[in-house]
Amino acid sequence: MPAERGNSTRAAGGAATQRGRIGLALAGGGFLAAAWELGALCALSEAIEGFEPTRLDAYVGVSAGSFVAAGLANAVTPHRMVQLFVEGDRAGETLEPARLLRPAVDEWWKALRALPRGLRRAMHGAWEAGARHPQTALWQGMDELLRVLPDGLVDGQPGEQALARLFRESGRTNDFRRTRAPLRIVATDIDSGMPVAFGSKGYEHVPISRAAIASSAVPGLFPPVRIGSHRYVDGALNKTLHASLALDAGAGLVFCLNPLGPFDGSRPGARRVARSRAAAVLAQTMRATTRPRMTRRAEEHRVTHPDADIVLFEPRRDDAEIFFANIFSVASRRHLCEHAYRTTRADLLERREELAPMLQRHGLSLDEAVLRTETPRLVREPSPAHVRALETRASLALRRLSCTLHELERSLAIARASAGSPPTAPDAVAAA
Repeated sequence: MPAERGNSTRAAGGAATQRGRIGLALAGGGFLAAAWELGALCALSEAIEGFEPTRLDAYVGVSAGSFVAAGLANAVTPHRMVQLFVEGDRAGETLEPARLLRPAVDEWWKALRALPRGLRRAMHGAWEAGARHPQTALWQGMDELLRVLPDGLVDGQPGEQALARLFRESGRTNDFRRTRAPLRIVATDIDSGMPVAFGSKGYEHVPISRAAIASSAVPGLFPPVRIGSHRYVDGALNKTLHASLALDAGAGLVFCLNPLGPFDGSRPGARRVARSRAAAVLAQTMRATTRPRMTRRAEEHRVTHPDADIVLFEPRRDDAEIFFANIFSVASRRHLCEHAYRTTRADLLERREELAPMLQRHGLSLDEAVLRTETPRLVREPSPAHVRALETRASLALRRLSCTLHELERSLAIARASAGSPPTAPDAVAAA
């Protein structure tokens, strides 16, 4: 961490960083990453005197971290978000993932409408390639069919609506211009490939709920989100944390939470990524790719903001709990939130000599008495009635998904039939 060099410094285009101004930067990683961040934030709020997550001086959220950052900026405490997101609030207000997602039916219908033409093009291409190079005929046809795939499988609109409802409550806002402290939510402009910080000048008019959905639109899983004349996807494509936005807002100390550190399965007896499913290999590839970028950014921050302190919290590299967790499992979400709460408390105690002087520079202090007491349980055990309610909602969601897939399958059969038989000559395709 950078040594003390004075009271403030100013980076080009940013406000002067000041001691005592606290920022928070949250990375993404899906529902489980958000659950991990909430558990870690609960531990930090309990063990660091003066650290109040809903009364910080700057918030930055990327992907799933944008949901958490937006909630904190609206005075929704981490403990309350655990109730809403992890436990499933029993009073009706909820951010439970099962209610935030639904199949992207519009995208599938759009793809189905384009399918007959795509099939004709595929057959035409395969016919032409087969006449000249038989070995390329299959790939030529597949290339044409890939062009009609939907932009995304899951619709994020229910999540946007849920956030908008949450922020309509008294004392909350869906307007970046009315938050108590600066809030920045980062998404990627899919056409330019450049990051955009919603809430910054020129982008403050976009509703917070809309920006959060755009920031969370993982390519291939969610369709790009249209805002104005542009379309946006996951904000983590360029940077993992975007902590510089909190520094530029004047924060002298930035807490960074990154649930997506690479997993180290090389020790004896550890579960091996290479022997796991393709999803685990893909996740490890993404994490290993983003790690050097985050390291480089940290070095840049030491140059551009020499008087600022940045403290990073993330899972241990050999922590298999988050890496191999089932992303859609309610039990996994509960377990991971509890796990993050306990491991972060242990991490604070282990790093107390490193953290204490840094926190003191900004008017904060570790409460070792809290850390040395027996760790209480964070996530409530669900009651039998609540479990039955969750199972009922999951059953209904699966039933709706099954009906949707049935309709898509029926429409696909009709589309195939309308495409007709393979052409015998290019002229037949042109005539079609």
